[in-house]
Amino acid sequence: MLRGMRKASSNWLGKTIMAVVMGVLIVSFGIWGIADIFKGFGQSTVAKVGRTEISLNEFRQIYTDRLQQISRQFGRPLTPDQARAFGLDRQVLQQTIAEAALDEEARRLGLGQSDEQIRQVIMNDPNFKGVGGNFDANRFQAMIRNFGYTEQRYVAEQRKVSLRRQITGTIGAGLEPPKAMIDVLTRFQKEQRSIEFVRLDAAQAGTIDAPSPEALAAYFEDHKVQFRAPEYRKIAFVVISPEEIGKWSEVSDEDAKKLFEQRKDRLGTPEKRQIQQLVFPSVAEAQAARERLVGGMSFEDLGKERGLSASDVDLGLVTKSSLDSAVGNAAFALPAGEISQPIQGALGTSIVKVDKIEPGNEADYAKLAGDIKREIAADRARVKVADLRDKMEDERGGGSSVIDAAQKLGLTAVTIDAVDRSGRAPNGQPVANIPQGLDVVSQAFNTDVGVDNDAISFKGGYVWYDVLAITPSRDRSLDEVRDQVEARWRQDQIATKLKVKATEMVKKLEAGGKLADEAASIGAKVETATGFKRDDSPAGVPGTVVAAAFRTAKDGVGQTPVSGGSEVIVFRVTDIIDPAVDAASEAVKKLKDSLDRALTEEQVASYVNKLETDIGTTINQAAFAQVTGANQ
Repeated sequence: MLRGMRKASSNWLGKTIMAVVMGVLIVSFGIWGIADIFKGFGQSTVAKVGRTEISLNEFRQIYTDRLQQISRQFGRPLTPDQARAFGLDRQVLQQTIAEAALDEEARRLGLGQSDEQIRQVIMNDPNFKGVGGNFDANRFQAMIRNFGYTEQRYVAEQRKVSLRRQITGTIGAGLEPPKAMIDVLTRFQKEQRSIEFVRLDAAQAGTIDAPSPEALAAYFEDHKVQFRAPEYRKIAFVVISPEEIGKWSEVSDEDAKKLFEQRKDRLGTPEKRQIQQLVFPSVAEAQAARERLVGGMSFEDLGKERGLSASDVDLGLVTKSSLDSAVGNAAFALPAGEISQPIQGALGTSIVKVDKIEPGNEADYAKLAGDIKREIAADRARVKVADLRDKMEDERGGGSSVIDAAQKLGLTAVTIDAVDRSGRAPNGQPVANIPQGLDVVSQAFNTDVGVDNDAISFKGGYVWYDVLAITPSRDRSLDEVRDQVEARWRQDQIATKLKVKATEMVKKLEAGGKLADEAASIGAKVETATGFKRDDSPAGVPGTVVAAAFRTAKDGVGQTPVSGGSEVIVFRVTDIIDPAVDAASEAVKKLKDSLDRALTEEQVASYVNKLETDIGTTINQAAFAQVTGANQ
């Protein structure tokens, strides 16, 4: 859009028109700004809950964080269109409003949380504990930074979360699922069934004569929409990413070996030692303790005298880098079984003993050279990507097509002559030259020929694309798809004959016939599946048959089509096992826990809905659409 405005204003007429447009916009902003003041609901506010306003920037930050989290789980960027299709935009808005309502209620109730209490909550979080089981400040900073938080923002968020939990914890306290509910759900989940069954396929359908020209033509007319040619688009795109640019970068062995030497310790498997350690406030105390240890006293017993547990004394298998540098140097120089001299470390004077040594494995450059060179090439390529991105934008801003811009910059543009919405070529096969994970096809179907499209973010780089031509969807003639029509007609004929045969077989079985006799009469064999539950997948038994078996009474008979009707399975339920409920079993305990959570969540949801109604909630749909991209 910005490039379009820039191109439009490049001559005297364009400049005049743009001046008029901008003048109108300025006047409009002034009018609407004044109106918003009188409404008490600014354009910069997405929602208002009681006295709390959720600003546009605040919601954008929350929404962006959530998109990034889900993108990391998917392993690929999530586009705004995909997020809206999943309903993620509404979910985030509802959650943000619910949290704001709880914050309002916390203020009304006068709830608070001291700095020390928040500090303890964070320091006791197992996610932030290091190798020794203690709070690791570096790990804390790295993890919150990875999720887009500053320390100040994270602490403020945790304070809000703690206050919300005070409210929701009270609401859910004492809730317990009824015993009857647990019994019913347990029996439902654990019930087992056994069946005997027969497969009817094309062999049992008999001979299918070729259709007459008239019959085939009539079938085609009745099913013409199924053979309709989809819309195809001709597209061109160019990928500029570290991975793509890095393919053409040459990295010397000298550079690769230099990085290898810098990382050698981390690339190999470091030596580990099982170490016992006692820390003393002075060298004199440490020396006295060493004499007792050398005399035969164990570290564990000496630790007990000092009020330490066995786990406080035994550090376990640790690497040198995980220890204080002075302690690590001394401990990794000791032979196994020997007690060290007093070691002056950062936290006091230590005595250590090495109980076991696990040798490390030194990294092999020959095995790692390829990966190291690719990494160096990718790092160098990132700088090149930024430079090419700016040049590509300049070319596009000047009116160049993707193909022309790529040629000027020495890049390779990919042209796909025809692709449908599903990413398939006219021959029905997936288009092969689209990089895995690149969603350029759906983007191309959301634009038009001649549109200057924004670049797509992809693998740390960018993809520019053009729609070169559109071939509209159309009805195909019978001659174009004759083979496909005849194959589909044959499938339908087989499905119809199998259904008739299966229905006849079911009637005979319900009248007292035996499945083995019926199977023998059509040249089929009887198979069995025993002891399966509702969510099981017995070998060779389709899911539709499992579901049908659980809708059928003991000794009952049924049929169900599979594989689009080209196969039908006739079955009899031979056994049903209704399990006893063991309240002390782990499965029942887990079920009870999940029901507890579900009941609590339901109760909290009802409470929050009532809060939102009582406090008053308004949503600025225009601002919401602006953040989520619904207005684009």
